[in-house]
Amino acid sequence: MKRAAFGTLGCKVNQYETEAMEELFLKKGYSLVSFDEEADVYVINTCSVTNMSDRKSRQMIRRAKKKNPEAIVAVTGCYAQTAAEDVAKIEGVNLVLGTKDRKNIVELCEAASPHTQSCLVGSIMDTHEFEALTITRYTDRTRAFIKIQEGCNQFCSYCIIPYARGPVRSRPEAEVLSEIRRLADNGYKEIILVGIHVASYGVDLGDTSLEQLLVKTEQISKIERIRLSSIEPMTLNRAFIDKIRVCKKLCHHFHISLQSGSDETLRRMNRKYTTAQFKDIVTGIREAFEDAAITTDIMVGFAGESEEEFNETLRFIDEISFSDAHVFQYSPRRGTPAAKRPDQISPEVKEARSKLVIEHTKKSRDEFIGRFVGKTLPVLFEQPARDGLFEGKTGNYITVHAPSKTDISGEIKDVFLKSASDGIIIGEIV
Repeated sequence: MKRAAFGTLGCKVNQYETEAMEELFLKKGYSLVSFDEEADVYVINTCSVTNMSDRKSRQMIRRAKKKNPEAIVAVTGCYAQTAAEDVAKIEGVNLVLGTKDRKNIVELCEAASPHTQSCLVGSIMDTHEFEALTITRYTDRTRAFIKIQEGCNQFCSYCIIPYARGPVRSRPEAEVLSEIRRLADNGYKEIILVGIHVASYGVDLGDTSLEQLLVKTEQISKIERIRLSSIEPMTLNRAFIDKIRVCKKLCHHFHISLQSGSDETLRRMNRKYTTAQFKDIVTGIREAFEDAAITTDIMVGFAGESEEEFNETLRFIDEISFSDAHVFQYSPRRGTPAAKRPDQISPEVKEARSKLVIEHTKKSRDEFIGRFVGKTLPVLFEQPARDGLFEGKTGNYITVHAPSKTDISGEIKDVFLKSASDGIIIGEIV
């Protein structure tokens, strides 16, 4: 039996696509092994959101060939799409695919040679159909990602992803619902709708929308939780919220990408909202869902970010009081407008600003979590944690640890939340 190993970097969409490609190999009679084991085929699903992602991708490629010089090394994903020639030059690479034609990956790997290189990356910008990659199983036995959409038309000035993923393409609604039903029949209780720009779902189809998909997913009986992945702010207007507030299974967790709390910085980023609009959206969510968790992404050190603009971001973070945040430093991406700007910020300043933002967001995170101590909430348990404790998530994405003598992974239990420390609540099952 031939062995295939996968290495995955980057976002939830990449994770979904890796799971789908793994199923393709399994259906062809391959066994799946760890990336650190010897395999006949190594597939590296790359990310290119930062320079660090590119470097990690290259390191993973080299590791694979060292494990087995006779193996086929196939590279797919965003880095392969945006830097195909560079990837093809890396010693040990046999096949470069990019972000399309993954449905044929098994056949392409079997046709490849361990001592030759083949680059099959073409233009993604003229691709207008959603590539069907489906899953019936997922590594995580409690929560499953469902890819509903591909591509992005926003072209933020710092972002390489529209060039890596192409224009918006939505997956037909019937296909999405069919996959959710299959996963529900296989025991999954929570599904997460993911995409490159989830908010754009349906705009190219004309007969569906994100809110319609949510309402129809609500009707699938075995699914107990529906969660949205990162969503652009302007989608979450009052009309959208009014339509989705009827969804009883929708998790009250909204990851809304802010990037900056300075209007001038947002303008240079080509973000299509102001801080006032963002604040109004958050207010609308909190009015509709009292217990809502609002998490976000914040970029520090964007080209031209002055000290005053950064301080505006800190003040806005405190004003919104996010329940958590992913903080990262701006990384110039070749081929994007922002990378050409002469007013780049030094690494030292970026690091200092990053630490300050993390301090502020941790404070608001702890305040948010503290609101729920003393309450009882349903928790979907995912895995053992430590010392007889199991880890799970509330609907509004609070991490909970609770003791259990039996394995409760995949089960939803009511938990009394006793105490909070470092972003985690300790509870007792009731």
